[in-house]
Amino acid sequence: MAYAIIKTGGKQYKVAEGDVITVEKLEAAEGDVVTFDQVLTVVKEDSVVVGKPVVEGAKVTAKVQAQGKDKKILVFKYKAKSNYRKRQGHRQPFTKVVIEKIEA
Repeated sequence: MAYAIIKTGGKQYKVAEGDVITVEKLEAAEGDVVTFDQVLTVVKEDSVVVGKPVVEGAKVTAKVQAQGKDKKILVFKYKAKSNYRKRQGHRQPFTKVVIEKIEA
């Protein structure tokens, strides 16, 4: 089984062909093809290629499946004895992609 470790949105993801992952929001419409150039490691059946820091010439192509927002989280700030309370909600935007091809 071949897989790769890619970096996008300040995070690292272990991906294989056919995987569906949720990454930080990308500027792409649904159905578009995106390419991840920052491939840190590529593992195939008999070989392991580790980049310094990235693998030269390696790329992972994926198709955008959906754009959306995550569940709401509440941010509550509070200071004792000063009657200060602040409640705020946040929904993090994301992009769901399907990994199509790993090239190395």
